[in-house]
Amino acid sequence: MPPRILAYSATAEFRHDSIEASIEALKAKESALDVKFDFTEDKSKFTDENLSQYDAILFLNNSGIVLDDTGKAALQNYFNLGGNFLAIHCAAAALRDSPFFGRQIGAYFDYHPEIQESAVDVLDKTHPSTVMLPDKWHLLDEMYNFESDPRAVGAKILLTADESSYQDPEAKEKTLRHGSPHPIGENGVPGVDSHGIAGRSWFTGLGHCIEIWSDDLFLGHVMGGIKWVLQSKTTKAFNANGNVGNAS
Repeated sequence: MPPRILAYSATAEFRHDSIEASIEALKAKESALDVKFDFTEDKSKFTDENLSQYDAILFLNNSGIVLDDTGKAALQNYFNLGGNFLAIHCAAAALRDSPFFGRQIGAYFDYHPEIQESAVDVLDKTHPSTVMLPDKWHLLDEMYNFESDPRAVGAKILLTADESSYQDPEAKEKTLRHGSPHPIGENGVPGVDSHGIAGRSWFTGLGHCIEIWSDDLFLGHVMGGIKWVLQSKTTKAFNANGNVGNAS
């Protein structure tokens, strides 16, 4: 059976108007990816029993504290059992009260300049989520700044924002803490306890606009991230001894 992915798009603060477009875009890619998405904004779905059937969990432009204590504990346990994780754009502004989630993301969102034409540099052309991208990728999107450097927790940076390609007036008045070059997409560090089984974690800071969810390069980027996390082979879709995932 195909891997199952729980795509969670609940918001408690700012809500992106691209969420609906992103859901439709991902639904359209189920066959090409050979996966089954379950889309929800219901935090009650985050229980040990329910999460155990998924090979990956995707946080899709969430914001704020979108899980209660029960849900956070279930998500942490899912990661400890080898579950995989993907996060897109504003998910970096979710669950700021949960350090294990911060490790999964790599770094929390700080602020962004106005949306404008920008350029992104590809640091790793071999990764499934970047192999289709040009060395310098020009696109209309938000270039997030982050509260810390994801490299400090061991994240591998895949994409960086070319700060010379766009205007960020606030940067002159701030101390930017995300390091250099400016991270905008990475393999995160599984937020597992010391006894846990590490799956894979992937984050892209891109994905703000409605239009980008019909862009073939961006969709290839996201699809490559999905394929890469599932290749962890820590879940039942690919490992009969996995603790979580779709075995039916």
